[in-house]
Amino acid sequence: MTVKATLRLRMSSHDAHYGGDLVDGARVLGLFGDVATELLIRLDGDEGLFRAYENVEFLAPVYAGDFLEVEGELVSEGKTSRRMKFTARKVIRPLGPPAPASAAEVLAAPIEVARAMGSCVVPKALQRLRK
Repeated sequence: MTVKATLRLRMSSHDAHYGGDLVDGARVLGLFGDVATELLIRLDGDEGLFRAYENVEFLAPVYAGDFLEVEGELVSEGKTSRRMKFTARKVIRPLGPPAPASAAEVLAAPIEVARAMGSCVVPKALQRLRK
C-alpha cells in the first residue's frame, strides 16, 4: 500500500530570511515535518515524533512568492519507526520586474528545490489505528 501526503503553499515575505527575499532552507525542512505528521496520523492515528534525517539536499533557491508542492511518501516501517522520503518542488513563481508586482507564472515543469529521507517514531501504545 502506497501512503503519500502532499502539501501546497505559498512562501510569504515572512518566510524570507535572507537578502533578495531568499527563504531559509529550514523552512522547507519544517514543511517536510508537516507532511510527515500527516503521514503518521493517516498510518497510526498519532502525530509521532520526527527522529532524524538521513540526508537532505537543497537543489534550487526558494523565494518569497514561490508556491511549493511538498510531498512525503512512506518507504518502510518497523514496529515503531516509519521511514519516509520527501520532495519539495516549485510549481509557481512570481515574474518580477519589468512585469507588474502581482504577475506570476505556473511552471511548465516544476523545479525540484529540495529532497530528503527521514525517519519518525510512533510509540506502540500510541498506534491507535494498528491492531
